Amino acid sequence: MKLIRGLYNLRAEHQGSAATIGNFDGAHLGHQAVLGQLREYARSANSPTTVITFEPLPQEYFLKAKAPGRLTPLRRKFELLRDLGIGQMLCLPFNDQLANMTAETFIQRVLVDGLAVRLLVVGDDFRFGRNRAGDFALLRQAGEQFGFEVVDTRTHVCSDGERVSSTRIRQALAEGDFAMAEKLLGRPFTMSGHVIHGDKRGRQIGFPTLNIRANRPVSPLKGVFAVRVDGLGNGVANVGTRPTFDGKSMLAEIHLLDFDGDLYGRRITVRFLKKLRAEKKFDDFQALVAQINQDIEAARRFFDGGSGENEIGQSPA
Repeated sequence: MKLIRGLYNLRAEHQGSAATIGNFDGAHLGHQAVLGQLREYARSANSPTTVITFEPLPQEYFLKAKAPGRLTPLRRKFELLRDLGIGQMLCLPFNDQLANMTAETFIQRVLVDGLAVRLLVVGDDFRFGRNRAGDFALLRQAGEQFGFEVVDTRTHVCSDGERVSSTRIRQALAEGDFAMAEKLLGRPFTMSGHVIHGDKRGRQIGFPTLNIRANRPVSPLKGVFAVRVDGLGNGVANVGTRPTFDGKSMLAEIHLLDFDGDLYGRRITVRFLKKLRAEKKFDDFQALVAQINQDIEAARRFFDGGSGENEIGQSPA
């Protein structure tokens, strides 16, 4: 799959595709249905497929730290769309210029001059452009004017009687319901990243950790979890800002059970299995060490077949 960053990188070979527009955060079952519809239309029109998306996401641009937690960083989104058979992803920087671009200008610059789309698949409730003034009807009019077809996504995918959405997945993650999140995503929820050097405090107190950046402006989950790291084994992960040490950046710190080794620079994937407790600030090192020991024991019980629920002195958040 091709990644095209910004309109200025568009070339003639990128034009003439069937396209769709959206955040596609999570690339969940609902998104997969839309992308399947896009591929179906593209095959009938003998066209390549394009997903038009944004970085940062519009909500992150407007809401900053109050934005909903992102399910998939850009790299992971690219991998998922590639695996779903999409031919190219146009990633537009969502900045002041794009936020203030009129719907008509967006159509002209992106869809007509930039991509020369042959077909556009969007929902009939799709809104775009400055003040969200553009809608499905405007796209239909533009399609008639410029010679591209606009089709509505046929149905919303539902699970347990409710629409599958990124918001619903974030709620499941916040509640520690990883089974529901997996059901809606169509795969387990994971975080991936390269192991980086931290402050070495974990090693100093006897609990070495693998540290990876969350790579999200806002994380969809925070707390302490029983996890499995692909190819390495089981562990306990803290996702948060490390309030005991007045941390600022969002990190995932993973302590692997019964493992000792140097993995700096290696890319790892962490699968979240159970929420053990919320992140909290401790008064001193002794209290922190005591809690970590309880977390590890609760995780071991979980992996040995016990639930581990509420066995660590605090109820999960």
